[in-house]
Amino acid sequence: MQGLQEIRVEYTKASLDVSSVLPNPIAQFEKWLKEAIDSKVPEPTAMTLSTVTEDGRPSARIVLLKGVEANQFVFYTNYQSQKGKELLENPACALTFFWPELERQVRIEGVAKRVDEAQSTAYFVSRPKGSQIGAWASPQSSIIKDRLILEQRVAELEKKFAGSEPLPKPKQWGGYAVEAHEIEFWQGRPSRLHDRIVYYQSEGDWIKHRLAP
Repeated sequence: MQGLQEIRVEYTKASLDVSSVLPNPIAQFEKWLKEAIDSKVPEPTAMTLSTVTEDGRPSARIVLLKGVEANQFVFYTNYQSQKGKELLENPACALTFFWPELERQVRIEGVAKRVDEAQSTAYFVSRPKGSQIGAWASPQSSIIKDRLILEQRVAELEKKFAGSEPLPKPKQWGGYAVEAHEIEFWQGRPSRLHDRIVYYQSEGDWIKHRLAP
């Protein structure tokens, strides 16, 4: 495709310095997330979840952040999906948030573990009934012949669970909490001289540094 090399955006909206960020990166993330929400950024909780198989093959997809709890980043999915299977093989993962309207990115590296069943159930029953049925209907990441299979499955489940609200949580569905050991904040700047502040875990404390763009 021609013309891609000419596509450029000059970032000028803000700056970032070690002295201006909060001591704790979780608090700094929550501050930036609130600013994204207040700015009405589309899908402010959308994040790229990157996983790696046991033999080192990477994959990535967009999921939604559903909580920042006890210094962990929480999302929910089907445990039998590709990402669920990969996290079982190798719990190391990365999360990436990109808010282009604010010219900001956050990179998070850490380890995922399943949240307890009670927490997963509490979130599941809070979802709209259509989303609950969708979780039951979809054999996520499995090959299916066509969409009609899903639509028929949804119709069967709607009949089965008519009058039931909320639905019981499927055993194969639940949450993960990613405990971060490195978090980087990126603020776009002119001439590609972007500001990058990274926090590392060191003996239970967070140490922050500036990185070259």
